[in-house]
Amino acid sequence: MAKIIKDRQIVEANETLLRPNDDGSFASVPEQGAVLVPLKQYLSQREMLQVRGNFGVYFAPDDEVESLGADATNLVLIAVEFPAFTDGRGFSIGRLLRERYGFNGELRAFGDVFKDTLNYLARCGFNSFAVREDKDLADALLGLDDFTEFYQAGVTHSPLFRRRIPA
Repeated sequence: MAKIIKDRQIVEANETLLRPNDDGSFASVPEQGAVLVPLKQYLSQREMLQVRGNFGVYFAPDDEVESLGADATNLVLIAVEFPAFTDGRGFSIGRLLRERYGFNGELRAFGDVFKDTLNYLARCGFNSFAVREDKDLADALLGLDDFTEFYQAGVTHSPLFRRRIPA
C-alpha cells in the first residue's frame, strides 16, 4: 500500500485509482476494495457506485467543479490531480469544493505534490496529500508549517489585516 499524509499524519492509503482506458472508456469498477473513480465516471455511474459504496471521486485538472455540485456533500473522499506543479487549477478546485459546495470530507492532492506545495494546498482546504514517490514523506510533512502568518485569505485562515491584535 502507498503511504500518504492525512490530517498531519503519515498513513496507509488503500484506494485504487481507476484511470480511463486508452480509448477513453471507463475502467471496470472492482466488486470489492476502495476505489477512486474519475469525475466523469462517477457522473455516468452514480447509482451503481452509491449502491457499491467504498469509493471516492477524483478531478482531472480540466474537470468543472460545478458538474459535481451538491453531490460533494455526500462524498467522503475527493481527490484532485496536479499533473505539474505549475498547473494551479487544482488549487481552485479544492477551494471551491470547500467554500462553495460545502465539502467536509477528505480532500486529497495527488500527482506532482511535494513539500514546497503542501502549505499552499492546505490553505486551499486540502487535508490529505499523496506526495510524489521520489520525495520523503516525513520531510514533506514539515512543509505544512513553512509559514505561520498569511496576508491573503484562505480556507483555514483569515488574512492578517482582518485579525485584531489583543490590547
